[in-house]
Amino acid sequence: MHRTPLVPHRAGSAAPSVRPAFITLLIAVVVIAGARLVLAAAGMQVMGMAEYSTLIPVVAAALLPLRQTLIVGLANLAVGILAYGILLPSMSHASRITVITALGASILVSLAVCRARIAAERSLKGLMVARERLTLLSEASTRVGGTLDVARTAEELAEVAVRRFADHAAVDLFDPVLKGEEPAPGPLAGPVTLRRVAHRSVPAALTAAEPPDSSTVTYPGGSMPAMSLLRGVPVHGQFTDAAESEECWPTDPNGPATQAPHSALAIPLRARGVTLGAALFTRSRHRDPFDTDDALLAQEIAARAAVCVDNARRYTHERATSVALQRSLLPQMVPPQPAVQAAARYLPADIEVGVGGDWYDVIPLSGARVALVVGDVVGHGIRASAAMGRLRAAVRTLADIDLPPDELLTHLDDIVIRLQNETAPSPGGLDEDAVAGADVGEFLATCLYMVYDPISRRCTAARAGHPSPAVVRPGEDARFLDIPAGPPLGVGGLPFETAEIHLPEGSLLALYTDGLVESPRHCLDERLERLLEVLSERKPTLQEACDHVLDLLVDDRTRDDIALVVARTQALDHGHTVAWELLEDLSEVARARDLASLQLARWGLPETAFLAELVVSELVTNAIRYGGSPVQLRLIRQDTLICEVSDSSNTAPHLRRARTFDEGGRGLFIVAQLAERWGTRQHSDGKTIWAELAVPPATVQAPAPKEMSRAAAAGMSASRPRQTAW
Repeated sequence: MHRTPLVPHRAGSAAPSVRPAFITLLIAVVVIAGARLVLAAAGMQVMGMAEYSTLIPVVAAALLPLRQTLIVGLANLAVGILAYGILLPSMSHASRITVITALGASILVSLAVCRARIAAERSLKGLMVARERLTLLSEASTRVGGTLDVARTAEELAEVAVRRFADHAAVDLFDPVLKGEEPAPGPLAGPVTLRRVAHRSVPAALTAAEPPDSSTVTYPGGSMPAMSLLRGVPVHGQFTDAAESEECWPTDPNGPATQAPHSALAIPLRARGVTLGAALFTRSRHRDPFDTDDALLAQEIAARAAVCVDNARRYTHERATSVALQRSLLPQMVPPQPAVQAAARYLPADIEVGVGGDWYDVIPLSGARVALVVGDVVGHGIRASAAMGRLRAAVRTLADIDLPPDELLTHLDDIVIRLQNETAPSPGGLDEDAVAGADVGEFLATCLYMVYDPISRRCTAARAGHPSPAVVRPGEDARFLDIPAGPPLGVGGLPFETAEIHLPEGSLLALYTDGLVESPRHCLDERLERLLEVLSERKPTLQEACDHVLDLLVDDRTRDDIALVVARTQALDHGHTVAWELLEDLSEVARARDLASLQLARWGLPETAFLAELVVSELVTNAIRYGGSPVQLRLIRQDTLICEVSDSSNTAPHLRRARTFDEGGRGLFIVAQLAERWGTRQHSDGKTIWAELAVPPATVQAPAPKEMSRAAAAGMSASRPRQTAW
């Protein structure tokens, strides 16, 4: 411990009650002496007064310090010698000796009693001070670190120290600590700039002032806080005037509480070998200055508080990492869709709960359809976020192959079961500590998957242990959709059921996770009813609708994370889609090309006609040749042109390597080269092959002469290494 006193320590003045007692006893000595003389002049017996004279030092020993007790005793002895030895000649010689000896003995007795009393008082005071310090230390251990918030932990330290230990307390931390980062190591010589996170003062008017706004404070190079941070030990001292305090003590940016302290103490906040900041304490002149024991007590409190601050910093860093991981795994924006207008929100859980595994997605599908997905991984932390990312990627992959909702959830259930087996530790492969620290609990998740078709205006949905979505049809109040409740993902062995719902154009869908409707202060039914009431209050935009729902429903301090998707359905009328039934005859290929060309002319897309004819020709030819009737051709016009050919065969086309002299096998390759995207989807009565063309073409170079045959176009790509066949 290093102590830097700026002036010598001054002993405190006597207590206010000691001086009147001292003066009273001196007056009593004079009064008793005068009474002796008066009684002696009257011829009365004065030996009885000597008994009162011997009591005066004893009374002084019970009330006064040792020095003042000696003064009273000597004054009493001097007056007794004067009165009994000189002014009263009528007393016998033996009586005088007896009285003076008694007065001298009373001095010795009073000094012994006073010394014993003072020793007992010091021992009792030491015990009281030690008990008070232990109580303060226990209170600090209980109150400081009640939360995992850095700023709140600093405020708790300041609140504990004020009144019982100091008149003013301030906690200054380095900026990286508030962000959850570790301060840069190295010497802290010269001016040091920190952030004032908390401060408390007395009297009550300053204590009730507004909280600090995290103002910066700079420690000069020779100031006590700077020396404390540089040496890593407490530094305390006293000030004689305001000029000296301004030179050695930083100015409080939030008020005048530390402008002229009488005694100051600076404690570095160090935890796990890292300096996080400093705790500053001051006392005014009406209190005793800090001593070495106070510095030890403050160092112990600050050491415990520093560990709590570092724990909060580490948790802040971990939570920031989890939130960053969570947000990076979620869609950064909801892209515009021809089927719906959508808006989404994600709210991480409070700091006491931690980041969870909620996610959402809006996935474009073939045929201008869209998939709306909301899911929730049970648990919190980085593992839940990582599992959420894997499930979202799996849903994207399964959605790309156009699986029905119930089949998609079945495959997703298998994936979750495999993830359970992967995350379960193997006792033979891990040591005991690793098994104990591993996440051995069940890995479960919930999911809601909905597919909306803007042409048929039908929505197909299935859910796995997830809350039912809400819908607000035009002119109606909000209600929950009746979707069969499937088991959570990871249970295995149980089927999922699909529900089909007709949604008029302009219907509002709300998909959410359970964190929105679960509350420890309300039952689930009340929260669900409240959600329907809020959704029934129509808002101009979807963004306002999301904010309105969250503002009125999210009111709990401790809650789960929340994912919310609000979508308004749109419809594609006959001006954007057209379909034809084709016969099972190869002569229908030419008719299909002509129909597509005429329709594109009506839509004002003549520049896309050649590519569309080529794609339609290939798709229809192979559907008639390898598929089965009925064969249907459908064109959908949106931001892109979608060509779809459906047949009754369940056999999907596949890619293969066509050799140089093979007569077939390149049709699908041509389609893949000319289209932006292409694919196949299965349905109950066959399959559909679709291709999406850009409007207008940006990257596809169409041949100049329209009379170029398909064989010539195929020959242009014959030298490519990857070839296809139907």
